[in-house]
Amino acid sequence: HPPHPPSSFSSIDTSRSPPLRTGDIELEEPLSSHDWQNMGAATATTAEPESKNLRTFTEEEVSRHTTPGDCWVILHDKVYNVTEYLERHPGGKSVLLRVAGRDASEEFEKFEHSGSARKIAEKYLIGKVCKVEGKGSTNEAENERPVSENVRELVILYGSQKGTGEHLAGNLLKVVNQSGQGVRARMVSMSAFDPEDLPKIPDVIMICSTYEGGLPPVKARFFHKWLSDSVNDFRVDKMMLKATRAAVFGLGNSEYGENFNKAAKDLDKSLRSLGAEMFFPLALGDEASDGGIEKSFRPWSEKVLKYFIDRKTLRQETAELPAASGLVDMEDLGTVMRKAKDEDVNNEDRKKEMLTPALRKNLSKQGYKLIGSHSGVKLCRWTKAMLRGRGGCYKHTFYGIQSYQCMETTPSLACANKCVFCWRHHTNPVGRDWKWAMDDPKLIIEGAISKHQQMIKTMRGVPGVKPERFKEAFNVRHCALSLVGEPIMYPKINEFLKLLHERKISSFLVTNAQFPDPIKNLDPCTQLYVSIDAATKDTLKAVDRPLFNDFWERFIASLTALKSKQFTRSVYRLTLVKQWNMQDVSAYCKLLAIGLPLLIEIKAVTFCGDSKASNLTIKNTPYHTEVCSFGEEICSTFAKMYPEVDRTYKLACEHEHSNCILIADTRLFVEGKWHTWIDYPKFHSLYKEWLESKKEFTAFDYMAETPPWAVYGAREKGFDPVETRVRKRGKQARINRAKRSEQKVEDGSTNDTRKEKI
Repeated sequence: HPPHPPSSFSSIDTSRSPPLRTGDIELEEPLSSHDWQNMGAATATTAEPESKNLRTFTEEEVSRHTTPGDCWVILHDKVYNVTEYLERHPGGKSVLLRVAGRDASEEFEKFEHSGSARKIAEKYLIGKVCKVEGKGSTNEAENERPVSENVRELVILYGSQKGTGEHLAGNLLKVVNQSGQGVRARMVSMSAFDPEDLPKIPDVIMICSTYEGGLPPVKARFFHKWLSDSVNDFRVDKMMLKATRAAVFGLGNSEYGENFNKAAKDLDKSLRSLGAEMFFPLALGDEASDGGIEKSFRPWSEKVLKYFIDRKTLRQETAELPAASGLVDMEDLGTVMRKAKDEDVNNEDRKKEMLTPALRKNLSKQGYKLIGSHSGVKLCRWTKAMLRGRGGCYKHTFYGIQSYQCMETTPSLACANKCVFCWRHHTNPVGRDWKWAMDDPKLIIEGAISKHQQMIKTMRGVPGVKPERFKEAFNVRHCALSLVGEPIMYPKINEFLKLLHERKISSFLVTNAQFPDPIKNLDPCTQLYVSIDAATKDTLKAVDRPLFNDFWERFIASLTALKSKQFTRSVYRLTLVKQWNMQDVSAYCKLLAIGLPLLIEIKAVTFCGDSKASNLTIKNTPYHTEVCSFGEEICSTFAKMYPEVDRTYKLACEHEHSNCILIADTRLFVEGKWHTWIDYPKFHSLYKEWLESKKEFTAFDYMAETPPWAVYGAREKGFDPVETRVRKRGKQARINRAKRSEQKVEDGSTNDTRKEKI
């Protein structure tokens, strides 16, 4: 059938092309609908026959070409040498250099590039990417095996965001090709497959995940769009796939409600609408199920193999798999959901554990020490640094904790968001409510302290560890409930806090502002945080990627609930992500007026390395000077917008080494001095009185004076002068120190109480 313009292009006014945005890779102006009709057999993907003779490169090989004189990029598993195109790029060469040496497919697809733009890219095509697994790519080798005339061919198409779909496709490829049953499979990414060839494929399996907002993965979007447009185009034969037998396996998470496996459902619907014979019902793998997606994929792939052995449809033979397996036939979804609702949700013995074997493996690999079925603890790097006398965390600077006596833990590894800056790369479970078996809070606390102490023991003999601090570190005095997940989801959080305070352990509890009722019902804790990751509804959805449909209403209700917490120090915690959430200061001030917190922490996002779950780079991390400027603007703008409010804010502290600042309510500025620190013995005394007689107290009853070195603008920049500053070796470090020394001479101040060593 003739090529046709996608429906979304039919109404585009190409005389007013949208401006190039930061990060976009635009090669040419978009085509009009008329241009689409004159493109012949051209498609928006690269031609598959040409790529078969291309040289293969590993991603590591491509990553070496990142300079203006040698610039390569990856687009949809193909490698392009764009060195000669740098000066001609409409957005300037910096746009291409930002993505040099890596996969730029997501940035490329943010703007709908025209067919002619993609044709221009073909001039610079030099190879394709070979995904390396260990020593060489097994999947690549499997794909290269020839298919004889007597062997039936199976094409496995995959659309993957984080690599799970590709991994499962590879597993199926090996199972089929090693079966010796007269069938040969090859796997192809949906980004590298020309959908025009689909009618020529007799047997195809599609494995596709669903990404944020119910969309398919970035690399699979053109393929999906081509199918859906074909369904809606009156010029396309609605039986064009009548010779194709197909099956679809979806990867999703049922916590996303109506968007659960939406991409796979849309694929299945489009294939049926175009006449394909579905030799298997749509299979919906559920990440939230017991055992995860891989456990459900295994029996499904075995049935696929049986189909090709028997040469017949197994629709009648496919038995219903239990909901716990994570695999649900689309036709049986309603029955399974009704059955699940009828179960006794109060029976703990029948509830599944939050931590599946796969999750345990992933989290343990990241250094977590897991407790029971839903909790974890990990040794903070600042705990280790302060044990060696190399400085404490920002909580030491802002609030006076001893970092080497702080335990970082959580009673709930699950979360209701999948934030773009998640430093756990989304390996923890997600959920909108508590649906798992529940451990006793005493078991969690005792397990956390025990495992924390075991990790402290590993610091024995480490060079620089101070003996007195090592001894004191076994006596936990502070607990940061911000490790990962959403601690306030744990139904027994108040009992958990009570047990902490009885042990004279202070509590710093962080919530993502999606559970307003638990915030209202929360007993006093030492300090309660609400994460403010964006200032508007649309930005919050883009940054936090929440599970709840009413996420914004929950967000506002959480801020309102925070305002009512008079027994605890309330904190807004802002994580700044450059080019994402630093634009609208006035909108942040409106949120500030709702909760009127005592304190505002503003911190630059921590870049934790490349992740397929997010497209953040180190360039999204603002400099400390930018964080400070943002904080100053918050203070001045709030004062202008709300002159009638009996509340003013000023910058009180900074911790340059964490790229973090603290804004405080000026009521903490007493007799010319800031009082952001905490009198911990006083807090425990006040809490005990409240527990026994419900005697009320406020955050001002346990404030303590902030030392001069911790105050914003101090020469120390938040670094405790009794600690030893350890700087990295290197020319740039020496240059920076020399500049600061020259500045001190100009300022007439040469005394520096800080110890420094290389």
